Amino acid sequence: MFPYIRPQDIADIVIMSFLVYQLYRWFKNTKALQVVIGLGFLGILYVITKNLGLLMTSWILQELGTVLFVLIIVIFQTEIRQALYKISLLRNLFGRQGNGSRLDLMELATTVFALAAERTGAIIVFQRKEPLDEYLLHGVPIDGLFSAQLLASIFKDGTPLHDGAVVVRDGRIVQASCHLPLSINPDLPQYYGTRHRAGVGLTERSDAVVAIVSEERGEVSLALSGRLLKVGTPEQLSEQLHELLAPPPQEEVKISLRRRLFSNIWPKLTIILLVIASWLIITAKQGGIITVSVPLKFHNLPDDVTLVKTSPEEVEVQLKVISSLIPSPKKLDITADVDLGKVREGGNLLAIKGDDFRLPPGVTVTGVTPSVVKVTAEKKMRKVMRVKVKTVGRLPENQRLRRLKVDPHVVTAEGPEHLLAQFDSVDTEAVDLSTVRPNEKVEKRILSPAPQIKVLGEATARIRVVVSVQ
Repeated sequence: MFPYIRPQDIADIVIMSFLVYQLYRWFKNTKALQVVIGLGFLGILYVITKNLGLLMTSWILQELGTVLFVLIIVIFQTEIRQALYKISLLRNLFGRQGNGSRLDLMELATTVFALAAERTGAIIVFQRKEPLDEYLLHGVPIDGLFSAQLLASIFKDGTPLHDGAVVVRDGRIVQASCHLPLSINPDLPQYYGTRHRAGVGLTERSDAVVAIVSEERGEVSLALSGRLLKVGTPEQLSEQLHELLAPPPQEEVKISLRRRLFSNIWPKLTIILLVIASWLIITAKQGGIITVSVPLKFHNLPDDVTLVKTSPEEVEVQLKVISSLIPSPKKLDITADVDLGKVREGGNLLAIKGDDFRLPPGVTVTGVTPSVVKVTAEKKMRKVMRVKVKTVGRLPENQRLRRLKVDPHVVTAEGPEHLLAQFDSVDTEAVDLSTVRPNEKVEKRILSPAPQIKVLGEATARIRVVVSVQ
């Protein structure tokens, strides 16, 4: 079934396995993964029903697949934006490289638990690598150094900025009174209010860390990756924030390549097997040899010669389609673009090569009939020809044509020598004498006497019709 596997096929499987695994890592703790599994189940069901000949079910699933792309964008718009940011190669170059090292985390944790003891609600957002501007609404800019007094005064009940979230970035309080997106996770307990749902909602969409103080229960929680963790003491909060906001710089260096490859091995093996199975399904039904008629086009003709004749004007091409998912070449606009750079005066035989065809990926040329094309070229010449006005119709009975004055009266034509020898003049478009007025001036196009002859210079002639009235 598979006579050979190309290096491109191996690269195809490796790249897709890496991308699918990254998507799995990002979405494994979210509802998005469950939706993806559901969509995958529908795809498998469509393949099964189509092969079993269940016409109605397969037709409904096929029609659903036509809007699947739009559904994915609508359902996963937040996740898609987040994933695109994570795979951006330039985000570390142009993005903020802030960290929490300038924060006195113990002082911050003590202040947070002091607010909890006073039953003062608070929500503190710690920005990490990913920007948060698109999720923050109605925030008031502050841009002040963090201090316990500033944080306590912001959340003090009755102050203008106490209702909303504080955003901490690079050791500074940059905004206050921010509104955050609410979580739509139905598994959150009912007793969690808007403050907790806002903190969890932001961490579902970004890598931010959010500390939350419950006004009703006086509890401190930490939201991360869509989960809530209760914190019992200031020391625990300070330690967890230190791990999340200021990871050891040598941590990435200590992870060996072997550990990277074999960690979390079962999800990786499962994804690789799924990608290989998908590749086999896509390439299993290889298209046969298809013969199509392809017209010939030419380029790079030398300036000193002109093309007179080509034989044949189209060729029969045998094409092999690697996968049945690729549209049939009969439905594609395929042409052969032949290079005439080495053509000389007289007859030339040019080989038609596979590189002359512009084909979509997955389609290869297996044969061309005929494999050569005969091109006849002649030396390009120029000749000065008289412009002749062509007329139709008749003047009214009381008028007589005295003369037709044309400007320009001669033009230069360029083309094959044997054709130029057959003509001494070029015609204009017809002037209808029955519609002209005395001494009227009209403009008409100058016509080439043959398709292979090109008229240089002006494309139109100005004609003055002089008549006399009897």
